[in-house]
Amino acid sequence: MSDNTSAPDCWEAAADENLSTIATSMSTLNVNAPVFIPNVNAPEFVPSFMKEETGQTQPAAPDPPPEPSTGTPEDLAVTNLDGDVTADSWEEAADAATPSPNRETPPTPPTPGTPDEDEEEDSDEIKKPKKKPLDEDDSAPKKEPVNVIFIGHVDAGKSTIGGQIMYLTGMVEKRTLEKYEREAKEKNRETWYLSWALDTNLEERDKGKTVEVGRAYFETDQKHFTILDAPGHKSFVPNMIGGACQADLAVLVISARKGEFETGFERGGQTREHAMLAKTAGVKHLIVLINKMDDSTVQWSEKRYNECKEKLVPYLKKVGFNPSKDIMFMPCSGLTGANLREQIDETLCPWYKGPAFIPYINNLPPLNRNMSGPFMMPVVDRYNDRGTIVMGKVESGCCKKGDNIVVMPNKTPVTVDMLWRDEDETGTVNCGENVKVKLRGVEEADVAPGFVLCDPSNPCKTGRIFDAQVVILEHKSIICAGYSAVCHIHSVAEEVTVKLLLCTLDKKSGDKSQLRPRFVKQDQIAIMRFETSGVICMEAFKDHPQLGRFTLRDEGKTIAIGKVLKVLE
Repeated sequence: MSDNTSAPDCWEAAADENLSTIATSMSTLNVNAPVFIPNVNAPEFVPSFMKEETGQTQPAAPDPPPEPSTGTPEDLAVTNLDGDVTADSWEEAADAATPSPNRETPPTPPTPGTPDEDEEEDSDEIKKPKKKPLDEDDSAPKKEPVNVIFIGHVDAGKSTIGGQIMYLTGMVEKRTLEKYEREAKEKNRETWYLSWALDTNLEERDKGKTVEVGRAYFETDQKHFTILDAPGHKSFVPNMIGGACQADLAVLVISARKGEFETGFERGGQTREHAMLAKTAGVKHLIVLINKMDDSTVQWSEKRYNECKEKLVPYLKKVGFNPSKDIMFMPCSGLTGANLREQIDETLCPWYKGPAFIPYINNLPPLNRNMSGPFMMPVVDRYNDRGTIVMGKVESGCCKKGDNIVVMPNKTPVTVDMLWRDEDETGTVNCGENVKVKLRGVEEADVAPGFVLCDPSNPCKTGRIFDAQVVILEHKSIICAGYSAVCHIHSVAEEVTVKLLLCTLDKKSGDKSQLRPRFVKQDQIAIMRFETSGVICMEAFKDHPQLGRFTLRDEGKTIAIGKVLKVLE
C-alpha cells in the first residue's frame, strides 16, 4: 500500500487550511468602495460587428409599461319584481325576478394613445390576431355569452352537428377535417369524422360514443356561443346533467331515420329524459333539430318531419315548454350541413320556409343575467397546472384578477391568480360566461366539483337538511320517510334521504293538505324534508334559482324534480 504524503491527517486540518486561505484573500478587498448603481436608461449593448452589419448606432430606451387600469364595473340597476309577477311555473317566476342588464349603455371610448386600425394596415409585418389587453374593462362584454347544449338519444348526430357548426363558422380548418376523415376511414368510421372535432378522447372516437361533455365555441356578429356536447347514452346521464346545469339554450337532436326516432322516443330512450332534464336544469328555450333528413329512408319528407313533430309536442308541453314561444322545430342534415348556416335550398326542401339554425339562435332575444348580484361560480371540474385551476359557469355577479374570494362549503379564503375565457386570458369575467380560474391559496385536493366560489361578504348557503317541493315523475313504488336517492343540484351529486313528509299539494289549486302524508307516489306533488350525506352548497329557489333546483335519480332513472324552499342550518 503506497503512502499518500499529500493527504491531510484529518478532515478538520484540511478545513482549517481552507479557512486561512479564504481569510487572506478577503483581506485584500476594498470594503469602502462606492456602491454600484446600474443605469436603467443606458442603451442596449451591441457588439461592434453587429453595428457594422445593421448600421445601428444607439437604440432608443424602451417606453415604460402602461399602468394597469383601476376602473371598476358600473353598478347595474336592480328592479325587484317580487310580489308583482304572476307566473304559471317556477321558471317564469324565477326569470321575471332576475334583473336584466342595462343594454343601452353607451360604448366605452377608446383608450388614448391606442393606434387606429387604419394606421396598422400600412405596416409590412405579418399581422397576428389581436388579444384584448388584460387591463381593458371587461365589465360590459361586446358580445353576449350564450351556452348551448346539444342533447338527445345516442347516435342522433349531436357531435356531428357540433363539428359541422365548428367548420361552417371557421373554428376548425378544412385541413384538420381532412385529417380526421382519413383517420376515421382507417378505422372504418367514415361518417364519424365530423364528431371528432368535439370527441377528442381516443375511447370516444373508437366507440363512437360521447362520454364526457365536449366543449367548443364560435362567434357571430352579435353573440359568443359556447357549445356543450352532452353524451346520449343512458349510462352517462350524470355527465349530461353536469353539462345541462351550465346551459342557457338546449338543442334537442332527433334522428328522422326510420326506426331511430321511435327507439329514442319510446320509454327507455333518452329523448324524453334529456328534454325533461334540460327543463329541470333551467333551460328556457328549446330548439328541436330533426336530423338525418337526407337519409335514404327519409329524403327530406315533410310527412316524416310532421310525424316526429306531432309525437314530440305533447310530451314537451307536459315537461313544461310552451310550444308557441319556447320551442322551435327545424329540419337539417348534420353530415352535409344543410340548414345549419345557410337557409336550405328550395329544390331540396320546398316545404320549409323557416330560418337556418345559426341565424335563428343569433337573433334570439337577450337573456336575463344577475349581473349586479354577489359573485357565485359552481365548480364543474378542477385540475392542476402549476397551480389549482377550476372550471365552471359564472351564475351571478362578476370577478376580477386579484380579487379575494372564498371557496364554499369549506370557507377557504383564496385569491384569483388568473382568469381565462375560451383559452384567452382576461382580466374580468361576468355572469353567464364559461371560464377557468387559477386560484392561489388552495390545493387541488381541497376543491371538488360542486364547491362554489363566492363573494366573501355574501357567500352562498350551506347545509345538510333542507325543505323542498318535489314533483314525483316516474316511480313504481311509494316514497316514504327513510327513502334514499341521488340528488343532482347544480354541479353536486350527493345522496339524500327523505327525513320527513310535510304535506302534499293539490295540482290544480295548489292547496296544502292538512294532515301529514304517510307516503307519496307517482304524479304527486309534495313538500319534504331531506338530509344529505355531507354538507353541500345550495340556495332557496326564490333567492337563486340556479343553486336551488335539483333532480332526484334512482336505479339509473330520473324519478323526481324539485326546488329548495328553505335551507335549515
